Amino acid sequence: MTELHVRHPPSAPTAAGAMGRALAGGLIMAVALGVGNGLGPVLADITGAGGLAARLIAAAIVTVMAVPFVLRLAHSRTVGFGSPGASLRAFLTGVGVTAAGAVLVLGAGTAMGLLVWQQLDLVTLVGFLVTNTAVAFLLEALPEETTLRGYTWTSLRGRFGPALAVLGTTAVFMIVPGTSTLVTAGIARLAGDDPGHIGIAPEGQHPVDYLILLAIFSLTLIAARAALGRAPLWAAIGTHLTVLTVNRIMLQGADRDTGVTVEQASGDVVLLVPLYLVVVAIAFLACRRVTRRHSATAFAAAVNADLPAELDPRGSGLVRTKRLRAPEAPPLFTGWRIPSAVLCGAVVYCGYLIYLGVAHSSVLIIGAVLGLFPSSWAQ
Repeated sequence: MTELHVRHPPSAPTAAGAMGRALAGGLIMAVALGVGNGLGPVLADITGAGGLAARLIAAAIVTVMAVPFVLRLAHSRTVGFGSPGASLRAFLTGVGVTAAGAVLVLGAGTAMGLLVWQQLDLVTLVGFLVTNTAVAFLLEALPEETTLRGYTWTSLRGRFGPALAVLGTTAVFMIVPGTSTLVTAGIARLAGDDPGHIGIAPEGQHPVDYLILLAIFSLTLIAARAALGRAPLWAAIGTHLTVLTVNRIMLQGADRDTGVTVEQASGDVVLLVPLYLVVVAIAFLACRRVTRRHSATAFAAAVNADLPAELDPRGSGLVRTKRLRAPEAPPLFTGWRIPSAVLCGAVVYCGYLIYLGVAHSSVLIIGAVLGLFPSSWAQ
């Protein structure tokens, strides 16, 4: 007698298991970053490497420790990787959207006199772009996105849904830098070196300001990751890499020998960074709407193409005889005009916030943002 075997679907992950995997993603990144920053200089001294070679050693350690570890825990496509073609398109989308948002906001700041671009050395700039891309990709963009917006995000998204996944991924992202400094200090002590700075923010930066910037940065990266359907993690990697490049040119041009000297008219110019990140996040949300609309239309067309030309009036238990129509787009996103108007409005409002912060006080920015919400919410 033949036994009937019923295959049950896999059980949903438990809340504790999902949170444990999410924290594991952050821990992997923190340990890898700490080991890279601590062990990299030691190996550079042993090998006699200096300059770019020394930086690449530290960066390679981080990627080699973090990325293969995550890919042993989860499938590459589950994390968010994809085929070479889809990966390239997603990466270029992340770079293009982020660069466009930065140009809009920084261009507005330049027009208002907040930034003055001087002494452009094209050869030095190209050299900086090449070296910075190599180091930043291996040290930060690839390993951080793989561990955080890849493993941590998917672990929380599968159990708690998008809202809590956004909050959880952002929280884990914010504790990684401080935790990595502990690892770096430990390795430095073992090597007999100065342990260096230990803290949740880089030396010289206010912890609260730094954590706020990290939170906004995380939301932008999650928006990039959620914007595309194929190889979405590469969109976040492209965004991450572009943000690092833009910030270093604008804020640290002279220190990093970028080939561009940028004079800042006020200390509040740093507010341009979170403002352009907000614009980029809005653009990715609009891109997500368009992508989902296109995917639904393509699915309906594929189903209709497989239906017989003559529909069976009696119907069928296996084939649906009613042709599918693409779902109607929400009224707000029937075309590009309204999303473009919303994006332009966001840019204008960001310019207004920049004016308030520079011409008056950065405290007024908080009041301007709170003024967007109904007064009854504060009661």
